[in-house]
Amino acid sequence: MERQLTGFQKFSFGFGAVGKDAIFNIVSIYFMFYSTDILGLSPAFIGVLLFVARIWDALNDPVMGIIVDNTKNEFGKFKTWLAIGTFINAIITILLFTNFDLPTLAMHIYISVIYIAWGMSYTMMDIPYWSWLPNLTNNPREREVVSVIPRFFASLAAFVVGTFGLMFIHKLGDGLGNGSDSVGIFVFAILCSITFIITIAVTVFFVPEDKEMEKQNSIKVGFKDLKRIIFTNKELLAIMGVLLTFNLCIQTLNGTIIYYFKYVVDAEHLFSIFNAMILAEMGGLLLLPYAISLLNRSKVFSIAIGLIVSGLLIILLFGYLDPKQAIWIIIGGGMLRIGSGFIIGISTVALADVIDYGEVKFGQRNESVISSTNTFLTKTAQALASLIVGVGLSVLGFTPNVAQTEGTVNGIRIMIIIAPVIFIIISAFLYHKAFKLKGDFLYDIQHTLQLKRQRSLQQRLNNNEGEGTK
Repeated sequence: MERQLTGFQKFSFGFGAVGKDAIFNIVSIYFMFYSTDILGLSPAFIGVLLFVARIWDALNDPVMGIIVDNTKNEFGKFKTWLAIGTFINAIITILLFTNFDLPTLAMHIYISVIYIAWGMSYTMMDIPYWSWLPNLTNNPREREVVSVIPRFFASLAAFVVGTFGLMFIHKLGDGLGNGSDSVGIFVFAILCSITFIITIAVTVFFVPEDKEMEKQNSIKVGFKDLKRIIFTNKELLAIMGVLLTFNLCIQTLNGTIIYYFKYVVDAEHLFSIFNAMILAEMGGLLLLPYAISLLNRSKVFSIAIGLIVSGLLIILLFGYLDPKQAIWIIIGGGMLRIGSGFIIGISTVALADVIDYGEVKFGQRNESVISSTNTFLTKTAQALASLIVGVGLSVLGFTPNVAQTEGTVNGIRIMIIIAPVIFIIISAFLYHKAFKLKGDFLYDIQHTLQLKRQRSLQQRLNNNEGEGTK
């Protein structure tokens, strides 16, 4: 029996991504900038910190997936951890951007501890959120539509935080802290955290969990099952490779671009214009179901790769020819973001399909464990990108808040283009050559799963009738 959601329930689920990704983006976009330009910490230290924190996440992300999959209560396994994780992560986000003006050693220790705690608490709520998605509907077409909604709201949050974040920080600092950006980003973190709690509350209170499916797949999962769930599922490994390299492309670019506009172009306002192009990503997400219906996922994925590479090349070319003209940032950034919107939507649906594939092949859905790989890969990409950017800036001789040398300027130009292009080309190769869950093969999996569920439902009905006649 197919599960259907009302329009309001679809909206309520996606709405939670507004606060969730506002929190993610304030850390993703501004944490290194806050650490180097406000706290005065070394970019190399922050890069290494983010990398080490993600190694730790390699251990606790799958563990959180096991915990969620094994949770059984009347509130619901997804809602339980989504509510707990949201509250804890909101508090830690505020602490992360609180400048206690500590001595140098104490500040290094404080930032390290709080950032690692931030990653763990974000995992606590992010895994149940995305694990919930395959549980919402088992209709393939409706899943493509539902998958777009939270990604759209996530892009909306990224648009607001990325485009207006620096303006908010400066204005809040001027109004409340006598021009202090330290105060500005602290207040901005509080506003993002409040938004986080409110939007996730809408999701928790207005979206139903399918308790019947949870009962059908109530096999207890242990640590020994991780190897089977992750490493014997070739489709999962393939989409993990796609997600990792795509996120490395975007996170490396995001980590470098603020330095590019501030120190290379000497036009910090262009950073906001570049981030405003997330509107194009939102447009790409809205167009995705229609594009797939006209073509197919593979062709749309190829178009997305072409748009990303072309956008990056335009930014590189006119960064030399006409660097302060916003039109080239709008064109290049717009093409890049439409392409990223397509890939975000396709990869979200693909991961949900991998969960269905696992149920057919192994007899278990393991939503939370499989979805935990997405959280882990996103944060791993963020960490690796931060390591690349942090160490790269140090090697190039970057010094905060002063004019940079010609060598540093040219190095930053290269950093925003070369690594992202390499990563996105690898992502395309893995999707087309290693990931097979497309076309007729995907249809066969979904058809087999539908028949399996119909037989299971009929068997339960027969058993209930048998018990009723006794």
